[in-house]
Amino acid sequence: MESKWMLYTKRADFEKISARFHISPVLARIIINRDIKEEDFLLYLKSDLSLMHDAGSLYGVEDAYNEIMSEIKNGNKIRVVGDYDIDGVCSSYILVKSLRRFGANADVRIPDRIKDGYGINDNIINEAANDKISMIITCDNGIAAHSQMELARKLGIKVIITDHHEVYQEDGKDYLPVADVVINPKRSECKYPFKSICGALVAYKLMEYMFERLYSKKMYEDGELSDLLEVAAIATIGDVMPLVDENRVLVKHGLKSLMNTKNLGLRALIKATGMEGKKISAYSIGFVIGPCLNAGGRLENALVALNMFMSESSDEANEYAMHLKELNDERKDLTAMNVKVAVELAEREYADDDILVIYLENCHESIAGIIAGRVREALGKPTIILTDAFGEDGMIKGSGRSIESYNMFEALYEVKDIFEKFGGHHMAAGMSLKKDRLDEFRKRLNENSKLTKEDFIQKIWIDVPLPFSYISHDFVRELEKLEPYGNKNEKPKFARKGIKILSKNILGKNKNVVKMVLEDDGTRLDGIYFCDGEAFFEELKGNNEIDIIYYPDINEYGGRESLQVIITGYKIKNI
Repeated sequence: MESKWMLYTKRADFEKISARFHISPVLARIIINRDIKEEDFLLYLKSDLSLMHDAGSLYGVEDAYNEIMSEIKNGNKIRVVGDYDIDGVCSSYILVKSLRRFGANADVRIPDRIKDGYGINDNIINEAANDKISMIITCDNGIAAHSQMELARKLGIKVIITDHHEVYQEDGKDYLPVADVVINPKRSECKYPFKSICGALVAYKLMEYMFERLYSKKMYEDGELSDLLEVAAIATIGDVMPLVDENRVLVKHGLKSLMNTKNLGLRALIKATGMEGKKISAYSIGFVIGPCLNAGGRLENALVALNMFMSESSDEANEYAMHLKELNDERKDLTAMNVKVAVELAEREYADDDILVIYLENCHESIAGIIAGRVREALGKPTIILTDAFGEDGMIKGSGRSIESYNMFEALYEVKDIFEKFGGHHMAAGMSLKKDRLDEFRKRLNENSKLTKEDFIQKIWIDVPLPFSYISHDFVRELEKLEPYGNKNEKPKFARKGIKILSKNILGKNKNVVKMVLEDDGTRLDGIYFCDGEAFFEELKGNNEIDIIYYPDINEYGGRESLQVIITGYKIKNI
């Protein structure tokens, strides 16, 4: 995919900020590049849990507390209804664990991704009525369940909704379900100062409020429930929430806590994924542990992950953790196989299309979104992957992943008459349609495309054109203050032009690592680039100068430390 390198030019008094917060001017510049205002630097740089916002400012928590305590005192049955993804599983665990700690007769129901679909449905409501459930508490879903809430009210079931998804509006006013209590930071009436929290953190805040009312202290000060913060942190990363404001505080604390977690299930999963004894980062959660937690809901049932969290013995925890690891390995194999097929189809049959609409006959519908994302990364085009809908003859379902210059939801809205159902946002969407309308769907999307050649050029934003001479052990360690990296807080990118390649070697069994000795104005450093080594050598064709995007690192080997740069992008400088 063609790319254009762009340099941030945001202005501030970096020397003044440097002196005020005892950081280097370069670090100050990087933080300003992340749109962090100077008055918010303390919140950005610290991980003190006291900086998190007051749970009491969430609209509805007082009413929810009173309703839940009434149910507990009367010995009534409470059912938590979550969702099958990582946020839904984590928020379900937080609620059930806490409610039982408070003495509630509480159980949990998580919908099946294929049979039930997303969120609470009529069958779940009717099942609750048959089970003599007095109250349902939703988590990570419910804000759009209008007919289901009407049914629950008709059947005499109280409902508390805890959710974080967008609130629908009609005539400029919130259009809310008729639940007894609706807790969502995105409600117009809600004065909670930070809106971009995941469902698990909404659930945690409600439980924190209850804990403070019952025990007069912060929830995270109680050893019994300290693991709930770790779980909320996992959900925050897994649900790709912006790592700013209190999300950042939560994740920084949660990652530290996870290194010595007391949760038997998490300990087992950390061991099963080979992370035991290693530093657990946001990357570890997003690409190693998180996918395992999601794998149950994708290929089997999300209760596997929930049961792992709830395990009360090491043997039980290990069994669930290993099963999740096996499911995720299966999911990875299925994904890789289908990505290969999809890319080949795209290049062979749809090379001239701006928007790729690809039907995969034997693809598991739960991984369509992952495949769409991988194909988009490989080919640089908005991609929609469709497959046969489970139990619905003649129907296909799909997921799409977009690029910045293409609003996928708006594009789908323009052809909404094609769909049975659809939804989404700028960068991702889901849809279902009759199979016989597939070709029409592909044709109309591409006919409506307003994309230009410029739209397919990826913009890579560089923080600082940093000379090698600035790099030191202290500077590399100072960069750790920027962690955790993730949404809205990407790893810094440094760039340098005219870097000389003094030597180069291909390493690795698969010849996928290139190690170089590089020179920048007299300063020499080792450089590492992960790629197809032979293809990289062929592209160089004897040239010995390149422009690079890089990140400085410390290589530890044989008890010794040496500075190096990890190259993430390059342009060949012709002789």
